[in-house]
Amino acid sequence: MTPNRIAIFETVSYHQFRQAAEGCNAPLQGDALLAVYDRITSPRRATEGSAGYDFFSPFSFALHPQETITIPTGIRVQIQPGWWLGLLPRSGHGFKFRVQLDNTLGVIDSDYYYADNEGHILVKISNDSLTGKQFHISEGDGFVQGIFLPYGITTDDEAEARRTGGFGSTDRGGG
Repeated sequence: MTPNRIAIFETVSYHQFRQAAEGCNAPLQGDALLAVYDRITSPRRATEGSAGYDFFSPFSFALHPQETITIPTGIRVQIQPGWWLGLLPRSGHGFKFRVQLDNTLGVIDSDYYYADNEGHILVKISNDSLTGKQFHISEGDGFVQGIFLPYGITTDDEAEARRTGGFGSTDRGGG
């Protein structure tokens, strides 16, 4: 069976990346931030049989137990209607360090691409280690994975609102 080809990853504008990095208190500024932006790598699968697309960290960071960080990935994704992208921790990170996404499972809807923030995918993760292990990621390391999934709707669905906002906007009529 050949997998469906239903999406394309893109880089957000530098303006959007800088704005998100400043809002997330990313550990970079000025020329260093521009250099990081220029090195952003699109998510990719590691093997032919991989379901998940690895997202790569644009900068190095470390999380002590009970610490949290929000990572501006610099990535957006255009997804065909009827599909969504689920974000999860990489399996080994969750198993070895108990790293978790703060929203448990990131849901990237197909219309998020058109949000005011260019559909910029931000990832908030926490180190919930119970064994005192520090979690470290180097620039360019994979830190989360995304899996494309189809979805259905009810036969009486009448949703017509258009998204304009980013996180949490779909329960406010799209804006």
